[in-house]
Amino acid sequence: MDRIKLLVGSGFGVGYAPVAPGTLASLVALLPLYWIITSHNLLLLPALLLLFCALTLWVSSSFEERFGKDPAKLVTDEWAGQFLTFSGISFTGIFSSDILFLLTGFVLFRLFDIWKPLGIKRIQNLHSGWGVLADDLVAGFYALICLKTLTFVWPNYFGII
Repeated sequence: MDRIKLLVGSGFGVGYAPVAPGTLASLVALLPLYWIITSHNLLLLPALLLLFCALTLWVSSSFEERFGKDPAKLVTDEWAGQFLTFSGISFTGIFSSDILFLLTGFVLFRLFDIWKPLGIKRIQNLHSGWGVLADDLVAGFYALICLKTLTFVWPNYFGII
């Protein structure tokens, strides 16, 4: 069972990248995210977000026992946070504009996840895998707020108008 948890929690090996596994995992998440959002399947995004949350809670104790507190090799929490970043975001259907959306959301999520401002660092201290998950969800929520704000402040930048 631990082997399955290690495989799933590492994002099928993405978490074992020698450099910046969380960043790589967040980048990998953009591919299915773009397909999901442009396919207009409104139930798939929240379903996968909940799935990644559940998977993170399921595997986190195995990862922490083996690699220490909030290990970098565990990336399903990054996927959950990255998916939350794009909840409620509508793409334009124009590839160049949509790529800008994706990259901006990606950068915002990574900044909040790495720097852990505005209480994110304290949330990480929750027990039983909740801290591992919650800090990424809050980072994703902050990134979502910033991304939505940017679309209202500079709609031309994202090709909305």
